[in-house]
Amino acid sequence: MPFFSSLLGRFIALSVLLGSLVACAASPPAHPGNLCDIYREKRGWYHAAMRQQKKWSVPASVPMSMMYQESSFRSNVHTKRTYILWIIPWGYQTTAFGYAQAKDEVWSDYEKNTGRSADRTDFADALDFMNWYITTTKKKNGVPVTNATNQYLAYHEGWGGYQKHTYASKGWLVQTAHKVGRRAATYQKQYLSCKESLKGGFWENLFGWLF
Repeated sequence: MPFFSSLLGRFIALSVLLGSLVACAASPPAHPGNLCDIYREKRGWYHAAMRQQKKWSVPASVPMSMMYQESSFRSNVHTKRTYILWIIPWGYQTTAFGYAQAKDEVWSDYEKNTGRSADRTDFADALDFMNWYITTTKKKNGVPVTNATNQYLAYHEGWGGYQKHTYASKGWLVQTAHKVGRRAATYQKQYLSCKESLKGGFWENLFGWLF
């Protein structure tokens, strides 16, 4: 009986943990500048990032840095609204939306190429999209998956635009890309410093697929 009572207690605790994760899933992390803090606060994000790092062979620090730049880790972000006569709201400047700020047509290509039905407001789906884009950039443009600066330029300008160097005339974009690159390097150092401490216990790892 003590064993089953203990087992039941662990399942109840896990249910409470999952409930709290769902409840705060849409809120951005409190300390977005520190990847260790992000993973400690958002355990579901940590498990998703580790699964995808293994799946895509892309350091999680790269898409996480890009995602921070694109949406500040907010799930339902649109681009700026457009207005008629400066008063009446009339859509948005582009169809970019969600954690990854992915446009409709590129998101559709991702779903077709991966055979997935995904949601741009879901962190794991958005991260998977970014990893798909990063690996495709490597194939199409020869940019290493660890080069967050050039990966961001290709992400912003598109594969064709990157090949044509359309970013060269956009000084602000080049500066932003370098900021993404520096953040990715910082994220990676932070992760390596807390990698072991982030590993969950038996029960969390056993049910990590739920995140």
